[in-house]
Order: sequence, then C-alpha cells, then structure tokens
Amino acid sequence: MAKHKINVHGAIIPNDYKFYYDFFEMDSTCPRDVANVLDSMTDGDDVDIYINSPGGSIDAGSEIYTLLRQKSQTNPVNIFITGEACSAASVIACASHCSMSPTSLMMVHCVSTGIHGNHNDMEHVAEVLRTADNALCTAYMAKAGMTRSEALEMMENETWLTAEQAKEHGLVDEIIFEDAAEEAMPMVASSGLFQLPTMEQMERVRAMMVKSDNNKENRLKEAKRLARSKRMEARHEI
Repeated sequence: MAKHKINVHGAIIPNDYKFYYDFFEMDSTCPRDVANVLDSMTDGDDVDIYINSPGGSIDAGSEIYTLLRQKSQTNPVNIFITGEACSAASVIACASHCSMSPTSLMMVHCVSTGIHGNHNDMEHVAEVLRTADNALCTAYMAKAGMTRSEALEMMENETWLTAEQAKEHGLVDEIIFEDAAEEAMPMVASSGLFQLPTMEQMERVRAMMVKSDNNKENRLKEAKRLARSKRMEARHEI
C-alpha cells in the first residue's frame, strides 16, 4: 500500500492551458495532473487531496470532481481544504470525505462567462448558464443532502462559508484541529473573477518558449565550439 498526494492549487484550468501557467510559474491544476496520480495507484493505495484554489474552468472542475469521485469507489480519497475552495474548487471538495482548516474559506456561486452579441445571443447564453448551474449544484446536493432549490439559492447569493458554516451545511465532514481550536475566526477576503489567458497571450508565450529553446540551443552550440577551439589550441601549445 502507498500514500499518494495531489495539490489542487491555483486556477483550475483545461489541460491545454497548463503550459502557459507553468511557463510563468503560476500555481494551476488541470485534470491531467489529477489523472496521472490516480492512474498510478493500485489496490490498497490511498490519496490525499489538498485544495487551495480560487476556482476556474467549470469543465475542468467537473472532470476533476468526477475522477476523484470515481476513485473514491475503490480507494480511500481524503480531501483537505487548507486555504480556499471557491467556485469550481468547491465542487471538487464535494467529491469525497472532506476536512477543512478552521482558517480556510469555501465559496459557492453561479457560473459566469463573457459574451458579446445581440439579444438572441445574450438570451441563449443566459439559458446555458442556468443549465450549467443546475448541473453543478448536483455536487452540493449529493454531498450535503440539500435540495436543488437550497443549493441554487446558495449559488445565487454567492455564499462565502467558514469551516464551521460549511460543516453545518454538510459541505464538509469535519474541521481540522477542531478539538484543539476553541473558535474558528473567519478571514476577510475577496476573490477576483477567474479568467483564462487569451489565445493571443498563449501564442505569444509559445513564441517566447520557442525563442528560449532556440537561444539555449545556440548557446550550447557556441559552448561546444569554444570547447573544441580550446582543445585545438592546447594541442598546438604541446
């Protein structure tokens, strides 16, 4: 038996955005990060998930939630909220048994997006967002046993929860250090809107990465040339 660990830190992003965040050394988590660890597990292994994330892409969050919930059917999956579990990250936290630090926060809200177009476009997107809200709220319903209307009401109000409040709502199972702490003091914070980099930004970074690789290759060639030159000089001196 082996113990595995997955950090769900930073933005929750699709797989093909991962290079961008890695290039700038920004914390991020994509479904592939999670799947790679889960795929390496064998019978009897368990995995600890540590969440500190403002949320991100609902598609990626839903995929990670599904991966963890499926794995929890065969292996112990223990989730710990150590900082914040907001938006898509709060959905992930509902995938299995979850413990929450007394100083951490959970936030649930409605799905959001950016769009431009005419009134038909706006009405269509509004309906898509309502459908997405109804899909995601099932994670809260399954975890806490709340009704659909109760889950949607929390999302509509952009509800911020302390560890104690999250436990009262049934969204987490226990509070870390609960026996030692007399009272969990809520933190005051705000979370900005999540936004993936634009395709233009990603293409610029791809170009920078190619240029960086070319520069490294050129420097390596130059270093080899200088080394050969020094060896030739040494032969002549002998």
